[in-house]
Amino acid sequence: MFPGEDVQFFRLLGQVIDILLVAFVIYKLITVIRGTRAVQLVKGITVILAIWFFSSFFGLRTLQYIMTQAVTYGLLAIIIIFQPELRRALEQLGRGRIFTRSSTPENDDAVKSIDAIMKSVKYMAKRRIGALISIENETGMNDYIETGIPMKAAITQELLINVFIPNAPLHDGAVIMRDQEIAAAACYLPLSENPFISKELGTRHRAALGISEVTDCLTIVVSEETGGISVTKNGDLHRDLDEERLRKMLENQLLTEEKTSTTSLWNWGGRKNG
Repeated sequence: MFPGEDVQFFRLLGQVIDILLVAFVIYKLITVIRGTRAVQLVKGITVILAIWFFSSFFGLRTLQYIMTQAVTYGLLAIIIIFQPELRRALEQLGRGRIFTRSSTPENDDAVKSIDAIMKSVKYMAKRRIGALISIENETGMNDYIETGIPMKAAITQELLINVFIPNAPLHDGAVIMRDQEIAAAACYLPLSENPFISKELGTRHRAALGISEVTDCLTIVVSEETGGISVTKNGDLHRDLDEERLRKMLENQLLTEEKTSTTSLWNWGGRKNG
Protein backbone atom coordinates (compact mmCIF):
# COMPACT_ATOMS: atom_id res chain seq x y z
CA MET A 1 0.00 0.00 0.00
CA PHE A 2 0.98 3.59 -0.54
CA PRO A 3 1.41 5.85 2.53
CA GLY A 4 -1.84 7.66 1.70
CA GLU A 5 -3.72 4.41 1.41
CA ASP A 6 -2.39 3.27 4.80
CA VAL A 7 -3.73 6.44 6.43
CA GLN A 8 -7.13 5.97 4.81
CA PHE A 9 -7.22 2.32 5.84
CA PHE A 10 -6.49 3.11 9.49
CA ARG A 11 -9.04 5.93 9.47
CA LEU A 12 -11.67 3.56 8.08
CA LEU A 13 -10.70 0.91 10.64
CA GLY A 14 -10.96 3.48 13.41
CA GLN A 15 -14.43 4.53 12.25
CA VAL A 16 -15.59 0.91 12.14
CA ILE A 17 -14.25 0.28 15.66
CA ASP A 18 -15.89 3.50 16.84
CA ILE A 19 -19.27 2.44 15.46
CA LEU A 20 -18.96 -1.05 16.95
CA LEU A 21 -18.06 0.33 20.37
CA VAL A 22 -21.00 2.75 20.35
CA ALA A 23 -23.33 -0.05 19.25
CA PHE A 24 -22.01 -2.27 22.05
CA VAL A 25 -22.49 0.44 24.67
CA ILE A 26 -26.04 1.10 23.45
CA TYR A 27 -26.77 -2.62 23.60
CA LYS A 28 -25.51 -2.82 27.18
CA LEU A 29 -27.58 0.20 28.16
CA ILE A 30 -30.64 -1.54 26.73
CA THR A 31 -29.88 -4.65 28.81
CA VAL A 32 -29.61 -2.45 31.92
CA ILE A 33 -33.05 -0.86 31.47
CA ARG A 34 -34.69 -4.04 30.16
CA GLY A 35 -37.07 -5.40 32.77
CA THR A 36 -37.71 -2.00 34.32
CA ARG A 37 -40.32 0.70 33.89
CA ALA A 38 -37.72 2.66 31.90
CA VAL A 39 -38.70 0.63 28.84
CA GLN A 40 -42.10 2.31 28.76
CA LEU A 41 -40.45 5.71 29.26
CA VAL A 42 -38.10 5.08 26.34
CA LYS A 43 -41.13 4.32 24.18
CA GLY A 44 -42.67 7.62 25.25
CA ILE A 45 -39.49 9.51 24.36
CA THR A 46 -39.46 7.78 20.97
CA VAL A 47 -43.00 9.01 20.33
CA ILE A 48 -42.00 12.57 21.24
CA LEU A 49 -39.02 12.45 18.87
CA ALA A 50 -41.22 11.06 16.09
CA ILE A 51 -43.74 13.88 16.59
CA TRP A 52 -40.89 16.41 16.54
CA PHE A 53 -39.59 15.00 13.25
CA PHE A 54 -42.97 14.99 11.51
CA SER A 55 -43.84 18.48 12.79
CA SER A 56 -40.59 19.75 11.27
CA PHE A 57 -41.18 17.86 8.03
CA PHE A 58 -44.72 19.17 7.55
CA GLY A 59 -43.98 22.67 8.86
CA LEU A 60 -46.29 22.55 11.89
CA ARG A 61 -44.63 25.46 13.64
CA THR A 62 -46.58 25.53 16.90
CA LEU A 63 -46.21 21.81 17.46
CA GLN A 64 -42.59 21.99 16.38
CA TYR A 65 -41.92 24.74 18.93
CA ILE A 66 -43.50 22.69 21.73
CA MET A 67 -41.51 19.59 20.75
CA THR A 68 -38.30 21.64 20.49
CA GLN A 69 -38.77 22.88 24.03
CA ALA A 70 -39.49 19.35 25.22
CA VAL A 71 -36.31 18.05 23.57
CA THR A 72 -34.22 21.01 24.79
CA TYR A 73 -35.08 20.40 28.43
CA GLY A 74 -35.41 16.66 27.95
CA LEU A 75 -31.91 15.83 29.20
CA LEU A 76 -32.65 17.14 32.68
CA ALA A 77 -36.00 15.36 32.67
CA ILE A 78 -34.33 12.10 31.62
CA ILE A 79 -31.84 12.33 34.49
CA ILE A 80 -34.71 12.80 36.95
CA ILE A 81 -37.00 10.16 35.44
CA PHE A 82 -34.32 7.53 34.98
CA GLN A 83 -32.65 8.13 38.35
CA PRO A 84 -33.27 4.57 39.67
CA GLU A 85 -32.00 2.98 36.45
CA LEU A 86 -28.95 5.26 36.31
CA ARG A 87 -28.15 4.39 39.91
CA ARG A 88 -28.48 0.70 39.16
CA ALA A 89 -26.22 1.01 36.10
CA LEU A 90 -23.55 2.82 38.11
CA GLU A 91 -23.76 0.19 40.85
CA GLN A 92 -23.29 -2.58 38.29
CA LEU A 93 -20.41 -0.68 36.71
CA GLY A 94 -18.78 -0.35 40.14
CA ARG A 95 -19.12 -4.09 40.69
CA GLY A 96 -17.81 -4.84 37.22
CA ARG A 97 -21.05 -6.54 36.24
CA ILE A 98 -22.35 -4.29 33.51
CA PHE A 99 -20.41 -6.13 30.81
CA THR A 100 -21.29 -9.59 32.02
CA ARG A 101 -24.03 -11.63 30.45
CA SER A 102 -27.04 -12.30 32.60
CA SER A 103 -28.16 -15.89 32.90
CA THR A 104 -31.68 -17.23 32.40
CA PRO A 105 -33.12 -19.34 35.22
CA GLU A 106 -33.39 -23.02 34.34
CA ASN A 107 -36.80 -24.57 33.98
CA ASP A 108 -35.93 -27.11 36.67
CA ASP A 109 -35.70 -24.30 39.23
CA ALA A 110 -38.91 -22.78 37.89
CA VAL A 111 -40.75 -26.09 38.27
CA LYS A 112 -39.58 -26.33 41.89
CA SER A 113 -40.78 -22.78 42.52
CA ILE A 114 -44.16 -23.55 40.95
CA ASP A 115 -44.55 -26.64 43.13
CA ALA A 116 -43.68 -24.66 46.26
CA ILE A 117 -46.14 -21.89 45.36
CA MET A 118 -48.91 -24.36 44.55
CA LYS A 119 -48.50 -26.26 47.83
CA SER A 120 -48.34 -23.12 49.96
CA VAL A 121 -51.35 -21.51 48.24
CA LYS A 122 -53.38 -24.71 48.59
CA TYR A 123 -52.47 -24.92 52.28
CA MET A 124 -53.39 -21.28 52.96
CA ALA A 125 -56.60 -21.43 50.95
CA LYS A 126 -57.80 -24.46 52.89
CA ARG A 127 -57.20 -22.68 56.20
CA ARG A 128 -58.32 -19.24 54.93
CA ILE A 129 -54.96 -17.58 55.51
CA GLY A 130 -54.84 -14.35 53.51
CA ALA A 131 -51.90 -14.04 51.12
CA LEU A 132 -50.64 -11.73 48.39
CA ILE A 133 -47.81 -12.96 46.14
CA SER A 134 -46.45 -11.02 43.13
CA ILE A 135 -44.10 -12.59 40.59
CA GLU A 136 -41.98 -10.14 38.62
CA ASN A 137 -41.91 -10.50 34.85
CA GLU A 138 -40.33 -8.05 32.37
CA THR A 139 -41.25 -4.81 34.14
CA GLY A 140 -39.00 -4.26 37.14
CA MET A 141 -40.51 -3.95 40.61
CA ASN A 142 -37.60 -2.39 42.47
CA ASP A 143 -39.71 0.52 43.69
CA TYR A 144 -42.12 -1.88 45.40
CA ILE A 145 -39.45 -4.29 46.65
CA GLU A 146 -37.78 -1.40 48.46
CA THR A 147 -40.96 -0.77 50.48
CA GLY A 148 -40.72 -4.21 52.09
CA ILE A 149 -38.26 -6.30 54.08
CA PRO A 150 -35.46 -7.77 51.92
CA MET A 151 -35.25 -11.54 52.03
CA LYS A 152 -33.47 -12.92 48.93
CA ALA A 153 -34.46 -16.41 50.00
CA ALA A 154 -35.26 -19.58 48.11
CA ILE A 155 -38.94 -20.14 47.33
CA THR A 156 -40.18 -22.86 49.65
CA GLN A 157 -43.60 -23.91 50.82
CA GLU A 158 -42.67 -23.57 54.48
CA LEU A 159 -41.27 -20.04 54.13
CA LEU A 160 -44.28 -18.73 52.22
CA ILE A 161 -46.71 -20.17 54.74
CA ASN A 162 -44.75 -18.76 57.69
CA VAL A 163 -44.67 -15.29 56.12
CA PHE A 164 -48.47 -15.10 55.89
CA ILE A 165 -49.36 -16.74 59.20
CA PRO A 166 -51.72 -14.28 60.98
CA ASN A 167 -50.00 -11.93 63.44
CA ALA A 168 -46.56 -12.84 62.08
CA PRO A 169 -44.25 -9.81 61.64
CA LEU A 170 -44.33 -10.02 57.82
CA HIS A 171 -47.89 -11.12 57.14
CA ASP A 172 -49.13 -7.64 56.17
CA GLY A 173 -48.30 -6.64 52.63
CA ALA A 174 -47.14 -8.64 49.63
CA VAL A 175 -44.35 -11.08 48.89
CA ILE A 176 -42.51 -10.20 45.67
CA MET A 177 -40.61 -12.91 43.80
CA ARG A 178 -37.79 -12.34 41.34
CA ASP A 179 -35.49 -14.78 39.53
CA GLN A 180 -36.68 -17.88 41.39
CA GLU A 181 -36.33 -16.34 44.84
CA ILE A 182 -38.33 -14.31 47.33
CA ALA A 183 -36.94 -10.81 46.93
CA ALA A 184 -38.88 -9.16 49.77
CA ALA A 185 -41.90 -9.52 52.04
CA ALA A 186 -44.33 -7.03 53.62
CA CYS A 187 -44.20 -4.91 50.45
CA TYR A 188 -46.73 -2.19 49.72
CA LEU A 189 -48.52 -2.37 46.38
CA PRO A 190 -50.55 0.43 44.76
CA LEU A 191 -54.31 0.09 45.12
CA SER A 192 -56.40 0.08 41.96
CA GLU A 193 -58.67 3.07 41.44
CA ASN A 194 -60.91 1.20 39.03
CA PRO A 195 -64.48 2.28 39.93
CA PHE A 196 -65.95 -0.94 38.53
CA ILE A 197 -64.28 -3.27 41.04
CA SER A 198 -66.79 -5.33 42.98
CA LYS A 199 -67.52 -3.93 46.43
CA GLU A 200 -67.07 -7.38 47.94
CA LEU A 201 -63.35 -7.33 47.14
CA GLY A 202 -60.99 -6.21 49.87
CA THR A 203 -57.62 -4.47 50.01
CA ARG A 204 -55.61 -7.49 48.87
CA HIS A 205 -57.57 -7.79 45.63
CA ARG A 206 -57.40 -4.05 45.00
CA ALA A 207 -53.63 -4.11 45.57
CA ALA A 208 -53.28 -7.09 43.24
CA LEU A 209 -55.25 -5.29 40.53
CA GLY A 210 -53.32 -2.07 41.16
CA ILE A 211 -49.91 -3.66 40.61
CA SER A 212 -51.19 -5.50 37.52
CA GLU A 213 -52.21 -2.15 36.01
CA VAL A 214 -48.70 -0.66 36.25
CA THR A 215 -46.52 -3.76 35.70
CA ASP A 216 -46.75 -7.06 33.84
CA CYS A 217 -46.32 -9.16 36.97
CA LEU A 218 -48.59 -12.02 37.97
CA THR A 219 -50.15 -11.69 41.43
CA ILE A 220 -51.81 -14.45 43.43
CA VAL A 221 -54.42 -13.56 46.07
CA VAL A 222 -55.74 -15.92 48.73
CA SER A 223 -58.90 -14.55 50.31
CA GLU A 224 -58.94 -14.50 54.09
CA GLU A 225 -62.74 -14.53 54.15
CA THR A 226 -63.56 -17.25 51.62
CA GLY A 227 -60.28 -19.04 50.96
CA GLY A 228 -60.78 -18.41 47.25
CA ILE A 229 -57.76 -18.14 44.97
CA SER A 230 -57.52 -15.28 42.47
CA VAL A 231 -54.88 -14.13 40.01
CA THR A 232 -54.34 -10.71 38.43
CA LYS A 233 -52.44 -10.08 35.22
CA ASN A 234 -52.46 -7.14 32.79
CA GLY A 235 -55.28 -5.42 34.67
CA ASP A 236 -57.55 -8.51 34.66
CA LEU A 237 -58.77 -10.35 37.73
CA HIS A 238 -59.36 -14.11 37.44
CA ARG A 239 -61.35 -15.34 40.44
CA ASP A 240 -62.10 -18.69 42.04
CA LEU A 241 -59.34 -20.58 40.23
CA ASP A 242 -58.89 -24.31 40.54
CA GLU A 243 -55.51 -25.98 40.91
CA GLU A 244 -55.14 -26.78 37.20
CA ARG A 245 -55.71 -23.22 35.96
CA LEU A 246 -53.46 -21.74 38.64
CA ARG A 247 -50.62 -24.09 37.69
CA LYS A 248 -51.07 -23.23 34.01
CA MET A 249 -50.80 -19.52 34.77
CA LEU A 250 -47.67 -20.05 36.83
CA GLU A 251 -46.10 -22.11 34.07
CA ASN A 252 -46.85 -19.37 31.53
CA GLN A 253 -45.19 -16.87 33.85
CA LEU A 254 -42.13 -18.79 35.01
CA LEU A 255 -41.11 -21.40 32.45
CA THR A 256 -38.55 -20.08 29.97
CA GLU A 257 -40.14 -21.36 26.79
CA GLU A 258 -43.49 -19.86 27.79
CA LYS A 259 -42.22 -16.36 28.58
CA THR A 260 -41.56 -15.62 24.93
CA SER A 261 -45.22 -16.02 24.09
CA THR A 262 -47.55 -13.06 23.73
CA THR A 263 -49.92 -11.77 26.33
CA SER A 264 -52.79 -13.27 24.36
CA LEU A 265 -52.21 -16.40 26.41
CA TRP A 266 -53.89 -14.54 29.24
CA ASN A 267 -57.12 -14.00 27.31
CA TRP A 268 -58.75 -17.13 28.72
CA GLY A 269 -62.39 -17.49 29.46
CA GLY A 270 -63.57 -17.56 33.00
CA ARG A 271 -64.66 -15.09 35.59
CA LYS A 272 -63.04 -11.65 35.41
CA ASN A 273 -63.67 -8.53 37.30
CA GLY A 274 -62.50 -4.97 36.71
